[in-house]
Amino acid sequence: MRTGRGVHAAKRIDTQLVSPQTKWLASRRDWTAGPSSCSIVHSLSETRAKRAEASLGQILDFMSALWSLNHGLGSLSKRMDLRLGVTGPQRLVVRIVGHFSEVSAGRLASILRVHPSTLTGVLRRLVQRRVLRRRADPADARRALFSLTPLGRSLDRLRAGTVEAVISRALRRFRPAETAVAERVLASLARALEREVAGARRRR
Repeated sequence: MRTGRGVHAAKRIDTQLVSPQTKWLASRRDWTAGPSSCSIVHSLSETRAKRAEASLGQILDFMSALWSLNHGLGSLSKRMDLRLGVTGPQRLVVRIVGHFSEVSAGRLASILRVHPSTLTGVLRRLVQRRVLRRRADPADARRALFSLTPLGRSLDRLRAGTVEAVISRALRRFRPAETAVAERVLASLARALEREVAGARRRR
């Protein structure tokens, strides 16, 4: 059995064997009260696992984003039609015609990357609403030229509440190089879809 002096000596020896780091950790009462490193790592692992489960894969995730974008464009386009009298696509045509002062349907289709027949209904409605003025090309009577009317010019100057305004605000968050990459991706997808549709028509 140890004497009192021996017990005190043993305690001093035990204290000396404990490293300074261990002493510091033991003195930090709030350390033991907080979450342990194991629990933090476990929480991070669970978060990553949940994100992985939420992902549908590259293709489906991208298609989901496109679907959301298409829905948003359609919703705002309908709202523009009610408030401004033109839809999103019609407003885009107005902006392009205003940029060139006067332009042919073929040139418009080339800029918008669509078949000329796709624009026939859009141009007809804009002429009927007196947003566009249509006249025959003096050099070729078979070709029509379009320009803005006074109403069209007022619509061309509008910014608030348009698809253009929303896209402009969103693109401010990205560098021009990033926007250029996104544009190339979307253009590539559009061309691939056009080829698929054209091929399906030929197979009929």
